[in-house]
Amino acid sequence: MTRVTVASSTAVAPRTRSRAGWERVRAAMTRFLAAPASPLPFGVLRIGLGLVLLVQALSVVPYLADSYGTRGLVQSALVDRLVPPLTPRVGWFVALLAPIGVDEVVAIRLFFALHLGAVLAFTAGWRSRLAAVLTWATFVMLTTSGPLYVYGVDRFVRIALFYCMFAPVGAALSCDGVAGRTSGAPTAAARLWLRVLQVHLLVVYAASGIEKASGAQWWNGEALWRSMMRPDLGTLDFGWVASVPWLAKIGCWATLLLECGYAVFVWPRRTSKWWVLAILAMHAGIALVLGLWLFSATMMLLSLSAWLVPCEPHTLQTSRSDLSPVTRTTPTRRRP
Repeated sequence: MTRVTVASSTAVAPRTRSRAGWERVRAAMTRFLAAPASPLPFGVLRIGLGLVLLVQALSVVPYLADSYGTRGLVQSALVDRLVPPLTPRVGWFVALLAPIGVDEVVAIRLFFALHLGAVLAFTAGWRSRLAAVLTWATFVMLTTSGPLYVYGVDRFVRIALFYCMFAPVGAALSCDGVAGRTSGAPTAAARLWLRVLQVHLLVVYAASGIEKASGAQWWNGEALWRSMMRPDLGTLDFGWVASVPWLAKIGCWATLLLECGYAVFVWPRRTSKWWVLAILAMHAGIALVLGLWLFSATMMLLSLSAWLVPCEPHTLQTSRSDLSPVTRTTPTRRRP
């Protein structure tokens, strides 16, 4: 009888340990994906993205007639042939207003006004969900219909706007929060969409770094040299770099290190802050050297929102308590 009891207990022990191990893994995954987090990172992302879109839109306003329609740089008939059949474009809006006698140029201006209105509402956080959907839809139509919105930054703006349609972007720093339509309390949805944004950035930088490392131009410095010498990108005269070619090599090697190491060093607490700051410095350098201001601002905003804006509830409570006035009590002396 004793032998049977010992055998049964030894058989149950591995099952118990495996079950406990599985429970720990499931609890860790739950904390990683669904632990309540502050929506503050998405509030910062919404405002920053809205400002980028406003600057971009205002820079395009003087060239609307030259950018869209039958007389644009890329004519609407050519756009209809270049893009897939069901891809939304500005021509759909023009065709919708044509039966009521609205001229093409007027229709394009009305569509752009709709885009600006959506961007303003999105930036202010007024009806954030609807504003995010309208901003994403109008931005996609602008990028598929004209050349002035397509130069690399459009892809990342579309990605960010797509996430903003589902993430709680209106729960922090918004008019919706002031009006009481949303709550700034930590939620599991904020944590989930923050993880989605973080993982997407890991994939983006890892893919970019691996692709760069597969060619010889990023090892011998030629990639950076060619970029600085392009007349359409260069903002300063970097001809002197020809006398110090090792400087271009160091710049290329640093770029490879930062992008390939992004997926590894942004997770540990000891290296996360410094690695993201190095990434921000890299994009600031791209803006200064190549003049890609909106692209750099968008990439900096994504990393800033994903990693540096505090999202842990206890961190926010601690920072708020530090800002609150502290009442000091003076010790009372005892009489002898």
